[in-house]
Amino acid sequence: MYDEDEVEKKEAYLIAPGRPAEPDAPEPPWRKQRTSGRKPLSQEAIVDAAISVLDRDGADAVSMRNVAKELNAGAASLYWHVASKGELIDLIIDRAAGELDLPEPDPFRWQEQLKEAAHQELELLLRHRDLARLRLGRIPMGPKVVKWLEWSLRLLRSAGIPASQAALFGDLFHVYIGHFAFERSLGAQPAAAGNISVNATLETVRDYLASLPKQQFPNITSMVDEIIDPDVNKRFEFGLDLILKGLESYARPTKGVKTAPA
Repeated sequence: MYDEDEVEKKEAYLIAPGRPAEPDAPEPPWRKQRTSGRKPLSQEAIVDAAISVLDRDGADAVSMRNVAKELNAGAASLYWHVASKGELIDLIIDRAAGELDLPEPDPFRWQEQLKEAAHQELELLLRHRDLARLRLGRIPMGPKVVKWLEWSLRLLRSAGIPASQAALFGDLFHVYIGHFAFERSLGAQPAAAGNISVNATLETVRDYLASLPKQQFPNITSMVDEIIDPDVNKRFEFGLDLILKGLESYARPTKGVKTAPA
């Protein structure tokens, strides 16, 4: 038998205040220190991993399984933080929208500011592989997306654009930029041209148009260089000008704000 009081005394001595804790003995040198290698799971970490998969492998590779593999985690564990692949895509789009730099709205420069925003968005969609493709047909919503929406509405309303046209503009604006970026990501290759460069493809199309009978196609044959213009930035700017000049026609006079000359 043992004396319980004696045991308690010894335990009290071992944990007595002021007695320094003895450090653990070091592991033997032949025993490797093992770590899980897993990143802490959170919605933010999951979106980070999803964007890494997207940028490296493209839209088709974005799945809960592949994102879990990127995190060295089980796919089932992701569903505690993200409900579905669809929600994950919306989170990717919203996170990307946070990369846009929105200046203080200036109604005196509303068209210039929207052009600057358009170029930022185009660069964003081209920087992240297949992001434009992920956006097609979706109505993404999130904190960063609505921040952009509020910024654009504040800018347009202060510039005298009526509420209805200001609201409709946002959809047209993003559809134009998104589709432009999507086509840029695909390149330009007619089915019969084979695997050749964009410039070579354009040259092939140019030669075909130039070879058409002039009497039957006088406008095409006289405007071949204008039709086959390889300057994609020029084309993008032209589309923006059409949209913004059309929007300007709806502007109502606002005190202190002048619309840009046509």
